[in-house]
Amino acid sequence: MVDEAVAKALAGKPRVILAVSGGTDSMALLDAAARVAPSRISAVATFDHRTGDAAQAAAGHVAEQVMARGLRVVVGHARALASTEAQWRAARWTFLRSVAREARAPIVTAHTRDDQVETVVMRIMRAAGARGIAGLYADSDVIRPLIDVPRSATEAYVREWSVPVIDDPTNYSRKHLRNRVRLDLLPALRRARPDFDTEMLEMAQRAATWRRDVERLVKGFCPVDRMGNQYAVAVADLAGYDAASLAIIWPAIAARAGVTLDWRGTSRVVAFTTGGRVGSSIQLSGGVEVARTRAQFVIRP
Repeated sequence: MVDEAVAKALAGKPRVILAVSGGTDSMALLDAAARVAPSRISAVATFDHRTGDAAQAAAGHVAEQVMARGLRVVVGHARALASTEAQWRAARWTFLRSVAREARAPIVTAHTRDDQVETVVMRIMRAAGARGIAGLYADSDVIRPLIDVPRSATEAYVREWSVPVIDDPTNYSRKHLRNRVRLDLLPALRRARPDFDTEMLEMAQRAATWRRDVERLVKGFCPVDRMGNQYAVAVADLAGYDAASLAIIWPAIAARAGVTLDWRGTSRVVAFTTGGRVGSSIQLSGGVEVARTRAQFVIRP
């Protein structure tokens, strides 16, 4: 199952960057890709979050395994100590995207079906709308060959092929929300509702379709103009919409500028659209602001 999924996902890709952490899923991805499509692997990227000896050992393990397969490895190191999942993720993705830009190749991750279920549940817990509930099914430039493969299949793969793995002990710390969802909440939900995973995935598929349709519609009636590192949308294109409609439209606009709006940011920019004065601006998360000119709303650093 793992081999077939990886071969299908990488077919036709001239080069890719594999994101590998050293754990079961990513080592299964590395081994399978090295078997079925070695010529397509531009490099394997791994990241040391500087969380301790285990993280350093995992990065070293990946480097050793990659070189043993005759592939190029790029090891990144966190510049500053981080303490939250969000900070670790942001630092890791900044590194991965820099490697991908240099290689002019897409990133391939080892996210599995189980990761998608966990993501959807966490998004629901955070009161996400349909855009967020789509989770890892949302359209992306990231390739996820294993998104429909259960974690049990990657575990079986590494056992069958004797692939050495090394897991960071932080993956089992209940200090982090994802671990509590994975280790405690989901097992309880599955016992109470055996079809829970299927229901979550079907809902996420519907949400992803809705998100795709919304983005296509918004692109058609509300063009976004890029001016260097700024993005602008005409005030006139947003005139006449009520708050509920703007709450659907604005996240699609922001996404085209590379900005992810949470519900707080969405609420703020909706209120600003209807009540912001010419010459004023509001701050959003991610180091950006939205400014109002006479004719445009401008998203800028």
